[in-house]
Amino acid sequence: MGVLNVTPDSFSDGGRYTDVDAAVQHGVGLFQEGAHVIDVGGESTRPGAERVDAATEIARVVPVIERLFAQGVPVSIDTTRAAVAEAALAAGAVVINDVSGGLADPGMAAVAAAAGCPWILMHWRGHSRDMQRLAVYHDVVAEVRDELRERADAAIAAGVDPGLIVLDPGLGFAKLPEHNWALSAHLDALVGLGFPVLFAASRKTYLGRLLAGPDGMPRPVDGREAATLATSLLAVASGAWGVRVHQVGATADALAVWRATGSPRFRGTP
Repeated sequence: MGVLNVTPDSFSDGGRYTDVDAAVQHGVGLFQEGAHVIDVGGESTRPGAERVDAATEIARVVPVIERLFAQGVPVSIDTTRAAVAEAALAAGAVVINDVSGGLADPGMAAVAAAAGCPWILMHWRGHSRDMQRLAVYHDVVAEVRDELRERADAAIAAGVDPGLIVLDPGLGFAKLPEHNWALSAHLDALVGLGFPVLFAASRKTYLGRLLAGPDGMPRPVDGREAATLATSLLAVASGAWGVRVHQVGATADALAVWRATGSPRFRGTP
């Protein structure tokens, strides 16, 4: 899954693709590099980010999705709002990637059920402004597993096909670095729930902190690609269905090499 943020304030590439032509060109490029789906988002979910209204979000994503769809590029919509998801699906999106796991908007389940499209449910405890104060766990792996199971059960009860549910541990969302590392090390506990698992560590702050220089300053965003690649390969080796990354080409190449080893753990093309 290739990341395409059409926002002015995303943590990694905010402002680079607010122009529709630039966004479409980048999305097509990610697809050509090997992404199976391009994840288009119109609202930043970085820690501390302020919300935009649904109309702004729709205005940002729909023109980009329409043009990507016209060029045969599969698109997922990264949103927590049912109205935005509906507009994106009408424009050609084929997947809903909901970082709130359906909690932010009670109407999202009905949209997903009616559309009959894959719905990615991420582990979530609150909006960006407040989420880091909610990063309190006794056993982060068990609690995230159980909370994701609850979200999947709620989706199924709302009429969503169980075969279309994908789970995401939500690295960095109400998680401290030690929580992210624990979830990465025990991803098999989430895979064991029986749903495909999406892993999304790309360029996140905890990688920058791991790679901090002698002065203690976190590695800048553009210096986290090797670490992102390592986390992605380890996730696939642990049974992840897919990885969400900003830099697709290197990830596709690495997965091709890994695939060529014939590893019995490989689960196929996301």
